[in-house]
Amino acid sequence: MSLTRADWIVLICLLAVQPWLYTHFWNGHSGVADHAVITALGQDTQELSLRHDQQINISGPLGDSLLEIQGGRLRFRDSPCHGKQCIHSGWLSHAGDFAACLPNRVSVTLVGAATRYDAVNY
Repeated sequence: MSLTRADWIVLICLLAVQPWLYTHFWNGHSGVADHAVITALGQDTQELSLRHDQQINISGPLGDSLLEIQGGRLRFRDSPCHGKQCIHSGWLSHAGDFAACLPNRVSVTLVGAATRYDAVNY
């Protein structure tokens, strides 16, 4: 099966538009987060500003998860879970970023004026 001239034109147009779509929808509008929403099993939801550097202990069924806010970013610094996937998620800084310690039932979502889109929420 060979491509016709019209097929090639469509293919070239799609390849030319794809970088713009990527930067516009995934990278271009990723807003900076203003605050974090922290949810833990059996506790009220907390909202924390990312403007003040601090460390926060959040209690969960396995023990305390330590969150660190520094320079407008947030990360899990320590957690009692076995896999430590929450710690490996690294620094969160964009609105819409999310990390969770599922065994300890603690999750963090960053919120801001503009939310970044990805394959899950687009």
